[in-house]
Amino acid sequence: MGVIYILWLRQLKRHFRSKARLIGSLGQPLLFLFALGFGLGPVFQQAGRGNYIQFLVPGVIAMTILFTGVFSGIEIIWDKRFGFLKETLVAPISRFQIMIGKTLGGATVAMIQGLIVLGISSLIGFKIENPSLLPLMFLFMFLIALLFTAFGTAIASVLEDMRGFQLIMNFLVMPLFFLSGALFPLEGLPKVIVIISKINPLSYGVDALRAVAVNGSYFGLFNDFLVLSVITFLLLIIGSYLFSKIQI
Repeated sequence: MGVIYILWLRQLKRHFRSKARLIGSLGQPLLFLFALGFGLGPVFQQAGRGNYIQFLVPGVIAMTILFTGVFSGIEIIWDKRFGFLKETLVAPISRFQIMIGKTLGGATVAMIQGLIVLGISSLIGFKIENPSLLPLMFLFMFLIALLFTAFGTAIASVLEDMRGFQLIMNFLVMPLFFLSGALFPLEGLPKVIVIISKINPLSYGVDALRAVAVNGSYFGLFNDFLVLSVITFLLLIIGSYLFSKIQI
């Protein structure tokens, strides 16, 4: 447990040491909040769907966690290239502990980023309808963070090229986000889009946050929790296996 804690703490220090990195990672979610939230808000309201900010914020929080969690995997490639990972891997500790420590660190950073977006959103009018459910919202935020950090770690474990990682992640991450229902309701969409959304794990994360925050669920809260938990568990196993195969 001591090793996991040290690696977790190292990930946090790495991320928050750079103010530019912290501010830059908030640029995209803030753009979505202000440009879409206020730009499409009147259209959304005229369509009889209510307040768009209330609908949009859970999706933007999930997007923030998704991007931060997945791209934390790039640090593994960075450590491979400059030899830092080799120093860690030759230590008399299991690779599983190393992977879990790095994943927990990346997931914590992603969740903190999500909390910052939640705080900013509350300043522009977003309100959680039942504040007593806030701890449950934090639980789902951490599940989403853990899932996609483990996903990023698994991909980074088999790659050597930083640019290749970015290309692959952009190819995967953008469809995950846009087809998750983060920006638009899933009701009434073409059947193909609905099917894709149902096999997209982020859809269940967005739905869970929306269910807890604004009482609006498409899949059902229990289904959201079940899918997120199972996929997170599977990705942790796959990520641990791939991480254990890294050659030094």
